[in-house]
Amino acid sequence: QVQLVESGGGLVPPGGSLRLSCAAAGSLATIRTMGWFRQTPGEAREMVASMTDGVGTDYADSVKGRFTFSRDNTKKTVYLQMNSLKPEDTAVYYCYADSYAQSRYWGQGTQVTVSS
Repeated sequence: QVQLVESGGGLVPPGGSLRLSCAAAGSLATIRTMGWFRQTPGEAREMVASMTDGVGTDYADSVKGRFTFSRDNTKKTVYLQMNSLKPEDTAVYYCYADSYAQSRYWGQGTQVTVSS
């Protein structure tokens, strides 16, 4: 089992920045991929960024050049640095982890609101 706890969401004006954190605990050696999804009401979850086997980060086209995914193995934490935020980035952001056994774990989600 893997437990994920997000933090760092909030209200920010357009053009602003936020950094989301996701602290992981449990059977971390079983994890192959970690990343972030986001979801707005009535819409499916959208993949934002992910990293597999500790290398090679993928980003949604809508966030390339503005968002950066990183990890700190010593703190067992991954981050999503979000710059140049736009109103359309408003969503609940979820951290996730996929194991080699193809189980998926989710955090509880953190709200990001981009508004003046």
